[in-house]
Amino acid sequence: MNPSRRDTLRLAGGAGLCGALASAGLLGAPEAAAQGLEAAVFKAQGLAAGLEAMGAKGAVESKGVQLIADDVAENGASVTIGIRSTLPGTQMIALLVDKNPTALVAAFEIPEGTEPDLRTRIKMAQTSSVVALVKAGGKFHFARKEIKVTAGGC
Repeated sequence: MNPSRRDTLRLAGGAGLCGALASAGLLGAPEAAAQGLEAAVFKAQGLAAGLEAMGAKGAVESKGVQLIADDVAENGASVTIGIRSTLPGTQMIALLVDKNPTALVAAFEIPEGTEPDLRTRIKMAQTSSVVALVKAGGKFHFARKEIKVTAGGC
């Protein structure tokens, strides 16, 4: 088998897999990944603008939301974050970083019956406040933590 034939088979196999996943509804367009959030949310700069765009302007700080992260991140390109919600009826969890180019870093819909406990890695441009925003029972709650970044990542 010559190399160009291998490349063709690999590309065709990958395209077929993507097509199968898309037709099964497991893979969609980037707009579908927003899960109902308006495009303005992804363009909001700063924490206040991000919260307002998400409809969470009156969010209250809650002990039912835990933001787990180190106080200092040596590399802003890979900051490990954990979010846990003990609030009943948790529907959505989002991560916002105040001084990133766009405040919203990630948003997750939590299906009913799922334990709302997430771990992810994010990029941070510089030392900033990180907010874990939780929508539970139709109301917004949050936890905040200042994370110092020694080497920027954005």
